[in-house]
Amino acid sequence: MSPGPLVALEGATVGYGRRAILQRVDLAVEAGDFLAVVGPNGGGKTTLVRSLLGALPLLAGRRTLRPGVRVGYVPQRDHVDPVWPFTAGEVVLMGRVPALGPGRRPGPADHEAVRAALGLVGIEALAGSAYGELSGGQRQRTLIARALAAEPTLLVVDEPTNGMDPAAELATMDLLRDLHQGVRIAIVMVSHRLEAVANYARALAFVDKDQTLFRVGPVEEMLRPDGLGALYGRPVAVRELDGRRLVYPINGGVRR
Repeated sequence: MSPGPLVALEGATVGYGRRAILQRVDLAVEAGDFLAVVGPNGGGKTTLVRSLLGALPLLAGRRTLRPGVRVGYVPQRDHVDPVWPFTAGEVVLMGRVPALGPGRRPGPADHEAVRAALGLVGIEALAGSAYGELSGGQRQRTLIARALAAEPTLLVVDEPTNGMDPAAELATMDLLRDLHQGVRIAIVMVSHRLEAVANYARALAFVDKDQTLFRVGPVEEMLRPDGLGALYGRPVAVRELDGRRLVYPINGGVRR
């Protein structure tokens, strides 16, 4: 018998205070999933994910979390002050705080978890470098390592490629793919750029509160013209070039 999803929403209404932005949401994240939550800026993606994590109370419906599931959360990079007077290693060590408990200092196992997390994201050599002096891509890897230091079952990443150039975006997405496949961790990623996730995620959730839109399904299904049309409100095409999916508007620009 299956132990069930890692976390799920059933018949959920999500929003802030008493203001509902999405209703009748059914969403389940299974072990091994790579789910990308996609939609325009300000469309409700982060609100949905925070509700999924239990950081925001549901206005209606039910949330279930499988016992023993550990969640690692990576906030948007621009929400973390780069003038922190910490090294990359010290930032990653913060990921061990929930497991330490009150009054307990980090021990050898905690420092080993930090070393392992830095190694997983390829910046072990930067452990002693000041966080504020790192590049945008290196800071993003540091924040991902901080979440990994908690040894999570589920990794939730909010707009990890926001503000990156194409090369850094590709490197970050390749890293998330490698973590998903190598560490065998479930991933939920928030992004307003469908192009960034179309070649990596296994499932997509389209979210736009202004259209009261919530739709979820396998990537192949969601990238059909009707699925893309529901998100963008205009014809959008998907083509493959050298084994990679390209997403572009047929007439005019894609709404952001």
